[in-house]
Amino acid sequence: MTSIAEAFGKARAEGRALLVGCMPAGFPTVDDSIASMVAMAEAGCDVIEVELPYSDPVMDGPVIQKASDIALAAGVRTRDTLRIIEAVAATGAQVVLMTYWNPIEKYGVDAFARDLAAAGATGMITPDLIPDEAAEWIAASDRYGIDRTFLVSPSSTDARLAMTLRHCRGFVYATALMGVTGARSQVSQQAPELVARIRAVDPELAVGVGLGVGTGAQAAEVAGFADGVIVGSALIRCVLEAPDTATGQQRLRTLSAELAQGVRNPRR
Repeated sequence: MTSIAEAFGKARAEGRALLVGCMPAGFPTVDDSIASMVAMAEAGCDVIEVELPYSDPVMDGPVIQKASDIALAAGVRTRDTLRIIEAVAATGAQVVLMTYWNPIEKYGVDAFARDLAAAGATGMITPDLIPDEAAEWIAASDRYGIDRTFLVSPSSTDARLAMTLRHCRGFVYATALMGVTGARSQVSQQAPELVARIRAVDPELAVGVGLGVGTGAQAAEVAGFADGVIVGSALIRCVLEAPDTATGQQRLRTLSAELAQGVRNPRR
């Protein structure tokens, strides 16, 4: 599998940003979520971020929470998520996992790293795990070759920023604003400043910007200053608000293509 760093490097060589599209595992069913993720990849998402549904999210807005609740109510569990990752990765798509820490601790950190790598994921994003408390995960991810993505925000101090970047591998997730996920009418003005601060510390580490992007125009705007554009709620809403599965899949492909066009035409 191509590593996430290589995927970012390929996009950078093409003079554009990389598009990360997010979808909860098992929403609304296991098979439907696989179809959605494959559709996103075929329509232009460079990386599929599979979100492990969790009952007590701290970063997710109402759209992702609702989709995750639907998946959990249908009985989706951690092993189903690994099976979904395996199915999507088998198509050739680049896959990373986004998960809160409690399910990994319950599964067993080393065992999960082993099984995640075996499923074909190349990285993991941990929104509620900070590097200070991640020694076990850092060791396991090193052992199984999984890229680590921690989060930074506009409120991160310079010292916290530098320490977090040292422990990231592949890319760092820059939250563009303070608050939970969800598409906004305009891109946060704090995002370019945060990206500049990151690059002043580590010019080589790729920066993915998330929270708030929902249109091709916004993707193009973020692509003008970031290495990656991360989109979740807007894509999930395509399925969540559709009257039927076929319509949801078509809306998903249409928005994915629009976002892909945006990152390929950055506004600098």
